[in-house]
Amino acid sequence: MPRPRPAAVVKIRTSCPGMRGKSVSSTIRSCAGGWPSESVDAASAFRILPATPRDIPDVLAMIEALAEYEKLRDLCVATEAGLHAALFAPRPTAEVLVGWEGPARVAFALFFHNFSTFLGRKGLYLEDLFVQPPYRGRGYGRALLSRLAGIALARDCGRFEWAVLDWNIAAIGFYESLGATLLPDWRISRVTGPALERLAAQPATGA
Repeated sequence: MPRPRPAAVVKIRTSCPGMRGKSVSSTIRSCAGGWPSESVDAASAFRILPATPRDIPDVLAMIEALAEYEKLRDLCVATEAGLHAALFAPRPTAEVLVGWEGPARVAFALFFHNFSTFLGRKGLYLEDLFVQPPYRGRGYGRALLSRLAGIALARDCGRFEWAVLDWNIAAIGFYESLGATLLPDWRISRVTGPALERLAAQPATGA
């Protein structure tokens, strides 16, 4: 079984009144609501829309394709039912943007809110972003990141962050070109499966 590769944390601090930081790019548009207006690339008719239940099969297929690319397909156990519950329950735990070219779903970004104790404000965390291979090189990944940064600003988030695999040099360079800061001193800690059950079962003592 392949093991998950190390990932570095990437952060972009949003430029908001009363706070220092960098904006993602000069193309970010501020907006009044939680969702900025639809982004459209006139040359390719690229559109970015919030996911609906009908998008779930294609979103799951792209998640599986991403897992294949990262050599972690055996760890991908997501289901349509699980995604539907996470995205469309009365209290959703995540959100998805879907990128369209014409009638085809060609990209997605899944994100949710976290919280910074130091800033005392919520943040926006990008769990995964994927563009199908035939549609790469057209600026769709950048468009999704810009849209997400706009959402972070509209929702008064203190920062926008995600993780990147340490071997993905091209992605690291791309993110840095957007103004992202790589945090090499940080590592992701994860407890899952039997280890999670053992940790939860430990007695609450002072040891």
